[in-house]
Amino acid sequence: MEKRELKPRARIPDLEYKHHNTFLVIFVEDFVHSIHKKYIRFFDVNKTTKTNLLHSEALSLSEKFDRNQKYLESAHFFNFLRDLLPVDYAILIQRDKASKTRNRYALSHFHVRIDWPIAEAAEDLVRDLRYISKDLYEKGDKCAENLQKKFFEYYSVPVMVGGRRTAAIVAAQYFKRIPCITTVYAGSSESRALIRISERGASRAILMKFSDSEINDIAVVSRIKPITFKKNYVVARAGKQSVCIFQTTYAYTNQARPPDDGKLRDVNPDLSWLTVGGQHILPKPGIWKLPPLPLNVIYS
Repeated sequence: MEKRELKPRARIPDLEYKHHNTFLVIFVEDFVHSIHKKYIRFFDVNKTTKTNLLHSEALSLSEKFDRNQKYLESAHFFNFLRDLLPVDYAILIQRDKASKTRNRYALSHFHVRIDWPIAEAAEDLVRDLRYISKDLYEKGDKCAENLQKKFFEYYSVPVMVGGRRTAAIVAAQYFKRIPCITTVYAGSSESRALIRISERGASRAILMKFSDSEINDIAVVSRIKPITFKKNYVVARAGKQSVCIFQTTYAYTNQARPPDDGKLRDVNPDLSWLTVGGQHILPKPGIWKLPPLPLNVIYS
């Protein structure tokens, strides 16, 4: 991925890259009550039961189907998750409400649809930010169009995206109605990024190449040995270059926060709602002893 594509409001090429995984995962700290089924479509028919999975042909099941593999604590959970990731729509991971004595998390549903209209999601956001008092169109069609564009910008995606990324930002906005932490993960073959949206905002993780000389410079600044860096931060090799996971975290500007005085205000399309808040090289998955390494590359 090009570094310039990580800038807020950057244009992303309208191409799909077949080697990039696509998925949508919703991880809920609590469990989703049935009253939300009108817009978040999770029913008995798409629970992760053996009967449902066999019927959908989403998973190649053996006769010795492990009913516990849907639980986060299971040794087979990540294999189960990996098999279900390519399924259309979303995967829902939530607290198992049947477990009374402890917090137990399960991949409870697959093929979960997000059916909340984009206009209503945008209206919900900009009402909280005090750009409108009630209705998205109360200040006219042009203002409503600009506010919907800003809704996409708020979640760090281009306005014309479709599919999983649009479903992800609509889900992230809808789950603000549920009083618990929710994290939405979206993998896009067009953006070549893992998008994460949580109560802390949006971030994007991508694969980035570094030469040996760049790695040596990063190691010196980070006060670690180059061999330590390669062992704990390099996930693959591409010719003579090392491939690492690079994460950009976005921060909100004043235009994307509720005003201190609580008064209604007008939207200015030219003012950015996002800025780059952090840039880090992440350790390899499973490495917990070393921290993310700060590295300014987007505006360098």
